[in-house]
Amino acid sequence: MGPEGFDDAGIVRAADGRMQLYTVDFFPPVVDDPAAFGAIAAANSLSDIYACGGEPRVVLNIAGFPADWDDETLTPIFDAAVAKVRESGAIWVGGHTVRAEEPLFGFAVFGDASEEQLITQAGCQPGDLLYLTKPLGSGSITTGVKRGAVRPEDEAAAVAGMARLNKQGLVAMRAAGARAATDITGFGLFGHAMNMARASGVTLELRGVALPLYEGAAQLAADGVFSGAAARGRENLAAAVEISDEIPAWLASLCFDAETSGGLLVAVPPEGAAAFEQALAEQPPAFVGEVQAGEAMVRLR
Repeated sequence: MGPEGFDDAGIVRAADGRMQLYTVDFFPPVVDDPAAFGAIAAANSLSDIYACGGEPRVVLNIAGFPADWDDETLTPIFDAAVAKVRESGAIWVGGHTVRAEEPLFGFAVFGDASEEQLITQAGCQPGDLLYLTKPLGSGSITTGVKRGAVRPEDEAAAVAGMARLNKQGLVAMRAAGARAATDITGFGLFGHAMNMARASGVTLELRGVALPLYEGAAQLAADGVFSGAAARGRENLAAAVEISDEIPAWLASLCFDAETSGGLLVAVPPEGAAAFEQALAEQPPAFVGEVQAGEAMVRLR
């Protein structure tokens, strides 16, 4: 399986029948704290493997740093990333670092799954329930931090959310028998939901009042604070997304905006909903909508 199926990782069948999963992700700092940057970048890179139903096994680091960054800055980045990779259970076997005017950090990640465990974006079925495992609004939070408009406690909560692995989400998906999922990252909620809709040939109907938001994100969005991805997302997806007149304009824009190291959007069979929620009882997921028969599109009601 390659990029034509919208899946979060490339998938190759090995000679022994196992599904080998391959992905890569890296980006510039979204926060000022070096340790937070390292943890978020690692969690984000690992996320695609979880979204496809696999477990990360091996990572290779990709990094570009300005020449004047010293050990005081670099060591916390790597230490936090090491801790996050260890938490995932993967092995960090090396990587490559270059000098770069704009810092970049992330990983190529290799994982695997059995064919029965594989989760793709083409597996949605009408009647499936849609769950989201992390709040939305990191684009508004990180943009607001740069403008000095975010309370420290709200920034800390968002950083903790972005740094959290989607590892337990994998456990929950397997317990629920889920067959379709994606992680919400650079294309935002609407972009990634639309990929699922296209791959599965269904309509994803989302409930605006049910969407979980990071503390402070709603007020920032209402004040017009978004990353530049919000306008790009609206331009690219407006024709494929139907938004009810009752939805506030700020909430629609937030759903177009990019997320950093977001949660999993999972299509759960109704009979697996209780098991899914139980597996995530310590950090409960939000029930945000359902899969419906119809043309490939996303509705926000």
